[in-house]
Amino acid sequence: MDVRATNRRVIEQFRAGGPVEGMHRDRLVLLTTTGRRTGNPHTTPMMFHRDGDRLLVVASNVGAPNHPDWYLNLVADPAVTVELADDTWSATATPLRDGHYERAWAELTRLYPFFAEHARKTVRTIPVVALTR
Repeated sequence: MDVRATNRRVIEQFRAGGPVEGMHRDRLVLLTTTGRRTGNPHTTPMMFHRDGDRLLVVASNVGAPNHPDWYLNLVADPAVTVELADDTWSATATPLRDGHYERAWAELTRLYPFFAEHARKTVRTIPVVALTR
């Protein structure tokens, strides 16, 4: 599977406002980060979870041994752009730590057990990131 081609298709369908083939549109967010090496914007579609006024996203990378590029980008520059439904805003991306992480991870793996499966595939701690307006 060509992940980049799939992401381009999902982004196009999401921005067009209609259904997104093979995904639940109401669970998708587009996250735009600044490339840590290039300085160029990079948009990635991903699942999110509402946590009060903020959104949580999980850098599981399907259990791969390395963090996804979008996560490394936001660690280098936490100023991101969020597209959710018909709304776009600037946000700050903050990886959760300590008790905040533990609480969120427990809730996310309870609601979405596939994240626990991803964690079993890797030795790294899978980051959870809060996106705050």
